[in-house]
Amino acid sequence: MAASPPPTPPSRSPGDDEWRFQSITLPCEWVEDYHPGGYHPVHLGDVFNNGQYKVIRKLGDGSFSTVWLARDLRNSRYVALKILVSEISASTTELRILHHLAQVAPVEGARYITQLLDEFEHHGPNGTHKCLVFEPMGPTVNTMVEELPQFKPRKRKMKVRYPPRMAKSILKQSLQALAFLHKHGIAHGDFQPGNMLFTLEDIDSKPEDVLRQKEDVESRSISPPVQRLDGKEDKWAPRYLCVAQALSPFTNYGEGFQIKLSDMGGAYFFTDPPSKPVTPLGLRAPELILTGTVNKTLDIWSFGCLVFELVTGRPLFCVQGPDWEDDDHLLYLTARLGPLPDELFQHWKTSSLYFTPERKLFNSELGGVAEGEEPLMVEQTPMEEIFDQASPDIDEDEADKVKALVRRILQYDPAKRPSPAELLLDPWFSETGMGVAHQGGAVF
Repeated sequence: MAASPPPTPPSRSPGDDEWRFQSITLPCEWVEDYHPGGYHPVHLGDVFNNGQYKVIRKLGDGSFSTVWLARDLRNSRYVALKILVSEISASTTELRILHHLAQVAPVEGARYITQLLDEFEHHGPNGTHKCLVFEPMGPTVNTMVEELPQFKPRKRKMKVRYPPRMAKSILKQSLQALAFLHKHGIAHGDFQPGNMLFTLEDIDSKPEDVLRQKEDVESRSISPPVQRLDGKEDKWAPRYLCVAQALSPFTNYGEGFQIKLSDMGGAYFFTDPPSKPVTPLGLRAPELILTGTVNKTLDIWSFGCLVFELVTGRPLFCVQGPDWEDDDHLLYLTARLGPLPDELFQHWKTSSLYFTPERKLFNSELGGVAEGEEPLMVEQTPMEEIFDQASPDIDEDEADKVKALVRRILQYDPAKRPSPAELLLDPWFSETGMGVAHQGGAVF
């Protein structure tokens, strides 16, 4: 019986009782997502598009793709190869939007958005995968902060956040990219630090062995062999998973560094909004949470949250999912920004778990007060106070400007939120540098 081949797995994520593999604890994509409709199994050294692209390093993974550094053997250059899961490969808005931007604004687009160089289809055991070839980029804004020299070696109680001028430049460049998209009627839809990338130094002259990822289990570069629970051979998954290795050593993060927006997988034309955007939890606007409304200011709301996060090194709304995640977020909004307006509050179906009929907060315990328990009350701390508690490395005058900017953006009424072009005229962005309070480590 053991010699019989395993049945084809279902074309969806498996339930807990349907897992095929021994678990892998390294920071990789979920091995169970290798099934028909899912990821394409990739190994280091694999070639794609009739031998043109040779995979040498894993750069990242997301819910709908894996991304690899590959050598373009025809053009003697390195590229980032994004392999989409096969279930979404037939019709991707990402491609439509990238083609549109390349057509209407090729030069401006190249400055702000990671550039699409090629596209092709690849047939594998899990279906037909759309493969997008991009210019290679460095780490995300999320991860690059960990690589800055002033945080190595890491010391106890060290505040790991971008130096003020660097944070401001990241924000301004990402806002310029957003202004470019919005000018052309496009929302990013997933505007967050994980989709903002640093550009690289020129790596095309680097030999392959300098950039190649090692197939080494000991150094945790790749996982131990992928093994099925039933001991059978699996044709839908790779033999091992790769741990993503960003191109940090080859990244330009000094004076004059450049940021580009990537991953247009959640992007949409203003005229054709999706029913369910992919905006991350803590960056979602209140009208999206409560009414599902998709409008062109959702990116702006996310940006306001990111101004706070990059300057302080802390998220403004640290939402825990998945149980009661909307209530958690809405309670945070009320505490940090003030009461929701009536037209929004009336859509909060579980508000009676937390507020009296007169809209007075009596309980902060998610899910309501358990029988026989006392209500939990958490101190309601406004955004400005949380900002000051984080002690950002800027002087008081600068801090006041940043807090005013966050308030200006995070308005409950979408019609009152400024556009990206209007925000670029804000005094804070037109000034050079920041008023730095504490000279610690490198300043950019």
